[in-house]
Amino acid sequence: MSDYINDIQESLLAGDVTVISIIVAVVAVFITILILICRGSSNKRQGILLAGLCDSGKTLLYSRLVDNRYVDTHTSIKENRGIYRLPGSKSHNLRIIDLPGYERLRNTFLDQYKPLARGIIFVIDSSTVIKEIKEVGEYLYHLLMDSVISKNNPPILIVCNKQDQTLAKGAIVVKRLLEKELDTVRKTQAAALEETSTVHINNVFLGRRNKEFEFADLKPQKVEFVECSLCSGKDDVDKVDMEEIIIWLDKTA
Repeated sequence: MSDYINDIQESLLAGDVTVISIIVAVVAVFITILILICRGSSNKRQGILLAGLCDSGKTLLYSRLVDNRYVDTHTSIKENRGIYRLPGSKSHNLRIIDLPGYERLRNTFLDQYKPLARGIIFVIDSSTVIKEIKEVGEYLYHLLMDSVISKNNPPILIVCNKQDQTLAKGAIVVKRLLEKELDTVRKTQAAALEETSTVHINNVFLGRRNKEFEFADLKPQKVEFVECSLCSGKDDVDKVDMEEIIIWLDKTA
C-alpha cells in the first residue's frame, strides 16, 4: 500500500497528467455525491413550523398563509396542516404546520414534526409578552436546544404579533426581553445539569459561555424578528401587512 502511495506521489511531483486527471475526477465525484446527499436531505424538509403559546396568533397566521383569509380561532389539541404557494411559483410550495400551543401538547407535536422543519416561525403576542415572558422563554429555550433542530439549523423567524394593541412591545424590546429571559433559563438549566451529573458536558449550552445571552451568538442558527398585526384588515386581507413574513418564506424556500 505504501509503495502504491509513493508511486502516486512521484507521479504528482513529475506532473503526470493522467494521474492528476484521475485524482481530480475522483474528488469531483466525491463532492458531487456530498452535494446530492445534502440537497436530498434539505428537500425532505419542506415544512414551516408555526410555534408559540395559545392565543399568540399563529393559527390566524396559518389561515392567512394557507387560505388567504381571516378566521376566528380557538385553542386546538391537534395540528393544522396546509400548503403555502410561493408567489410567482407554480411548482414550489411549502407545507405549513401549525403546532398546538397548549403546554401539555406542544412538545409532543414539536417532536413529531421537527425533522420536517425547513424553517420555524415563532409567534409572540406582543401585548402580553411581559406577563408571559417566562413561559415564552422556556418554550423557545426548549426549541433552540433540541438536538434535531440544532443539527439541521433551520432559520427561525420570531413574529411580534398584535402591534395594533396599545400595550404591544416592538421587536427591539421583545428581542431584549427574550435575551434576558433565555440567559436566566440557561443558567438555571446549566446549574441543574451540574447538580445531577458528575460529568461536565461542554456542548449542552445555549450561546456562548461566560457572557450574557445574545441571539447573535447562535450562529450558524439564524434568528430574525419582525412586527405585524394579523388581526388588522379583518374584512380585507389586502390590508394585512405580512410583507416581511412573505419575504422570509421566499428566501427560506
